[in-house]
Amino acid sequence: MTARHRIIYLSGPMTGMPELNFPAFHAMTAQLRAAGHTVTNPAELNPDGGCWNECMRRDIAALMECDTIAKLPGWHTSKGARLELHIAERLGMAIVNAHDLISKEAV
Repeated sequence: MTARHRIIYLSGPMTGMPELNFPAFHAMTAQLRAAGHTVTNPAELNPDGGCWNECMRRDIAALMECDTIAKLPGWHTSKGARLELHIAERLGMAIVNAHDLISKEAV
């Protein structure tokens, strides 16, 4: 895969995680942006957390503006991330592991 600019939605577990897993979301967002990508980070969309349904409505609307979804570790344990991945898969979006995307571009 050649490096190219992507519009990435970052997906992973939040509910039940320490600090809502925001540190992992912010760290990966910084790495992806440093690689030249546009990143939609749900932790930035919902900085105060909030009601799951309201957060997911905002997140899914933002997902629709992206061409790639990047999974954080533990995504499979999150009902929200699984929903996001299902939508992305059905819409034919690129689906990647976030860490793989960074390591491939570093080569």
